[in-house]
Order: sequence, then C-alpha cells, then structure tokens
Amino acid sequence: MSEAHKKRKLIDVVRELRRPKVAAMLALGFSSGLPFLLTGNTLGYWLRDEGTSLKAIGFLSWVGLAYGLKVFWSPFIDRLDAPLFGARLGRRRGWMLLAQALIGLGLFGMSILGGTGGLMALGVFALIVAFASATQDIVVDAWRIEVADDSDELGLLSAAYQLGYRAALLVTDALILISANHLGWPISYTAMAILMAVGIAATLKATEPAQADKALEEREREAPLLSLRGAFDAFIGPFISFFRSHGALALLMLLTIALYRLPEFMMGPMANPYYHDLQISKDMVGAVRASVGLIASLLGTAAGGLFILRYGIWRALILGPVLQLLAILSFGLLAFTGPDLRVFGAIMACDSFGVSFAGIALVSYMSSLTNLGYTATQYALLSSTYAMLGKFLKGFSGAIVEWLNQGHGLLASYAWFFGGCAAIGLPSLVLCALLMRAHSGGEGAPVPRPAEG
Repeated sequence: MSEAHKKRKLIDVVRELRRPKVAAMLALGFSSGLPFLLTGNTLGYWLRDEGTSLKAIGFLSWVGLAYGLKVFWSPFIDRLDAPLFGARLGRRRGWMLLAQALIGLGLFGMSILGGTGGLMALGVFALIVAFASATQDIVVDAWRIEVADDSDELGLLSAAYQLGYRAALLVTDALILISANHLGWPISYTAMAILMAVGIAATLKATEPAQADKALEEREREAPLLSLRGAFDAFIGPFISFFRSHGALALLMLLTIALYRLPEFMMGPMANPYYHDLQISKDMVGAVRASVGLIASLLGTAAGGLFILRYGIWRALILGPVLQLLAILSFGLLAFTGPDLRVFGAIMACDSFGVSFAGIALVSYMSSLTNLGYTATQYALLSSTYAMLGKFLKGFSGAIVEWLNQGHGLLASYAWFFGGCAAIGLPSLVLCALLMRAHSGGEGAPVPRPAEG
C-alpha cells in the first residue's frame, strides 16, 4: 500500500466520523456493550460482595451461553419482522428496539431483586437480559455490515462499534463500581437500565439498510419462511452458503474463531472476585479502569484499526492472541505484590490494550466473511462459534479456583488459574498462523458478498 493511499484513507476516516451513520454506530455499540458485563463479571462482583461462593458465581455466568446460542434464532431475525415495532421501523430497527426495551426491563428487575431476592430469581432476570442482549447483537452486527458502502466504511463502522462497546464496558466495569460503593448496587443497576435509552435513541435515528432489505424481501418472495423450501433456506441456507464460499478453509476458520478469545472468557468471571479477595477497594478498581484502563482501551482500538490498515488483517489476528496471553499472565503478579496501585494500573493497561486490539482484529475479520441475504445468521454463526466454547467453560472457573485452593492459598490459586488461562491461548496463535498460510488471497473478502442462490 502506497504512502499516499494510506494518507487518503486516514483523511477519509476523519471526514467520515461526522456522518450520522457512524454516530449511530457509536451509540449502538454502546447499547450492545452495556448489558454484557451486567450479567457476567460485574454481577459476580455484586454477588461476591454479598458472600456468594466462587462456584456459584462461576455457574451463574452460564446465563452468558445465550450469546453462544443466538445462531439458533438468528434465522427468524433475518426473515421475520419484530413484533410491535417491525412494521413501523423496518426489520433491523424493529428488532433492535424490541431487544433494547427487554434489556432495560430485565436490568430494572435485577436491581429490584438483588442478591437477597434469591439466586434463582436473579438468574431468571439475568437470563432475560442475556437473551435480549444476544438478540440485539445479532441485529446490530447485521446492520453494521449491511449499511457499509465499501470495505473502508466497514472498517470505520467496526471501529466505531468497538469504541462505543468499549465505552459501555468502561461504564459497567469501572464507573459502576464507584457508584455501587457509594450508592449501592440496586441504584447502580437502575441507572444502567436507564442508560439503555442511548441505544433506543440511536435506533430511532438510524436508517434501514435498503440493499439488505431488498435481498431479504427477494428471498421471502422466492421461498416464504413458512414453506418447506423457505424454512430450509432460512436455517440451512446460510451455512451451505458459508461453506460453499470458503470451502475447506471454513472449518479452520471456525476453529480459529472458537479459540481466539477463550483465555479472556475463562478468566473473566474470576477477575472481580479476585480484586475483592485482594481487598482492593471498588473505588480503586473503578478509578484505575476509568483512567488507565480507558486510555489503554482507546489506544488498543486505534492501534488495532491502524495496524490492520498498514499491515493487514492476518498480522493483526496473529498479534491479538500474543497481547491477550501476556495480559492475562500478568494478573497472577497481584497475588504476590498485593493491592499495589502501580502494579494494578500496569496490569489494567496491558489487559485493556490487548483485549481492545484483539477485538478489532476479530470483529473486522468476521465481518468480512458474510453474504448479503444471510448477514444476521452467518455473523451469528461466527460470533456464536467465538463465544460458545468460552461461555460454557467459564462456568467452571470458580470451581477450578476452589479446587486449587485445597492445595494452595486462595491468592496462589488465583495465580495458577490465570497462568492456565494464558496457556490455553497458544492454540489460537498456531491456528491463526496456519490460516494465514493456507489462505491464498491473503486478506479475505472485505465486504459482504451477494448470497448464492
């Protein structure tokens, strides 16, 4: 790529940031990221505050399996209008609004119940939030891919999505801890429910992707969903099209995606209980995440996008697991240093940078692999593949730490656990290198292609 071409691209990116489409993507990314930790790691902090066992916290994280199972209802999202809102707002925006309303109601229910209302009842509301959040992810991911005019805009929208998503994680992973320390967890979760209004406003302002709607309507005319052919096309067609497009590499792609973020998923449920057991105050955790963590996340997101622009998606995919492995491995240091602010800040910076960089690389890669007409289902297949194994295995994270605690001290058990999480990132590094070598084109399709008939 020539220097002039790179400069043109950077100027275009700055100019495009003012477009309503990108602003909507930022807000929708925020809306997608907001519920994620509220049914996972942050909920674990709340429960640990109330004395819940690590094993129970780990098992309750299984509500996140909704994100891995979303491929099974994504064909309905592709082919049917949403109840209540679909006829007026269109297919994509109708499903967005319905999912966002359910998330807000579910979070409000969690704030009322809390841990004192019983883990079972709290788990039910968390499950509602998780399923609605997974549905929102299906349609927001499809919208992001379908409204992109070209590969440059797809990359820009992916970066905007990640920035919005990371902003939401800042709120639900950092600021909420400060709020909970001074106002309590119920009030803090109520505030999160209110913040879903950001996504609702963006949905109402967004425009429907006309090109994708045309492809979906054509498929519905040719084979209505209620017909045998239509049902086959809706549920099986996306997978046939995916494997036909990518051939023998499809299985290698799926395996690579499945293992790519596995270390992060495994360590996630134990991070906040770890800080609790280290006796790091919620104010300190929140302040470090909101300062050092925020800066590192922004730098990681920007570095990921610029790295892809300069060196290509394959090198970024390979560097992502390396950064994740080093960041997760560093968590074990706190077991020996204790709640040292300098060490804690450095670890938060490494983790935030590495996770953000890897996230941009993976999202950009997965976005390039879908076909128009099957966007929601195919991207749900890819994101479910990336989430399913990790979401399942992380449910055992608390049981693993408690098992290790039988032969070691609690903090040493955490250190061994984080070391193991880092080690399971090595296979994805090898697979990325194999995929890069095997892929004859070198960069993959940059934008969604028309679906094969």
